[in-house]
Amino acid sequence: MERIGSGRPLETQIGFSRVVAAGGLVAVSGCAPTNPDGFSAGGDDPYLQAKACLEVIKSALARAGCSVENVYRTRVYLTEAADWEAVGQAHGECFAGSPPASTMVVVKGLLRPEWRVEIEADAVRP
Repeated sequence: MERIGSGRPLETQIGFSRVVAAGGLVAVSGCAPTNPDGFSAGGDDPYLQAKACLEVIKSALARAGCSVENVYRTRVYLTEAADWEAVGQAHGECFAGSPPASTMVVVKGLLRPEWRVEIEADAVRP
């Protein structure tokens, strides 16, 4: 099993790997709308927050030798049901060429109150 970090502050603080690869399967941990320094990104805009989450996912996949085309499943966590269209737009743009199976779930809250979305992804190495 291979564990790959990104160097973002919460990984060491909480104790998780951004990516775990086992054989041909790759799991990307929940990605919040943050910059590499750990500060929140996207302001209060759910579309921009989702774009930031997806950038974290793209970077994590690249470190594991994958791309968004290798993603077969995503899980999207929203704090506001009304954000589904904006977040769905960002998700659709990212995965336009290879849409994965996906679920959107509304949750009570995320780790930081300003986060409106968090996204996980599972992929298969090419």
